[in-house]
Amino acid sequence: MLVLRASPSSPFVRKVRMAIDQVGMTDKVKIDPSDTMDANDSVRSQNPLGKIPTLILEDGTAIYDSRVIIEYLDELSGGGNIIPASGKERLLAMRMQALGDGIMDAGVLQIYEKRWRPEDKRVDKWVDHQSGKVARAFDALEKDPPAFGPMLHVGHIAVAAALGYFDFRFEGQWRAKHPKLVQWLDEFAKKVPSFGATTPSG
Repeated sequence: MLVLRASPSSPFVRKVRMAIDQVGMTDKVKIDPSDTMDANDSVRSQNPLGKIPTLILEDGTAIYDSRVIIEYLDELSGGGNIIPASGKERLLAMRMQALGDGIMDAGVLQIYEKRWRPEDKRVDKWVDHQSGKVARAFDALEKDPPAFGPMLHVGHIAVAAALGYFDFRFEGQWRAKHPKLVQWLDEFAKKVPSFGATTPSG
């Protein structure tokens, strides 16, 4: 059985868990909690970066990060399930995934700045730089919400994971100015039950 080193609060783990469900591999992957702050957690020997998600194969090989894991799972499940095989469709799906991942990266960096630095040493310019990325991304998505076509792909999953993270860590402040995006996420949640099942905590 495959093993996913994970934390319920990680948006990148949530992204992978939704992908696992979408490619029909839920019963083939064991979720194994990991504490990346614990120096004794085995994830540091499995992944030298000590990051999650990390997928452990049956032969002990570790795969990371979320993009590589999802590409592997899509191929393992037959290919073309959540990643278009080629052409413009693949390019657009991968670009959308990059946007969703970038939103999550910027959100996590803001949280770490507040969590790890004493208040008097926080760099507001750095936080503003990250929040600016998020604001522009949300505005772009509001202007042109990701269309749902024949395939629900990795780009949709990444954007949904990003929006879910900002509901979780930033109290859903994005919602007031982005009604189309709110509607889009509601539609996604109906299409992907694992979105609700992976609601973060902690």
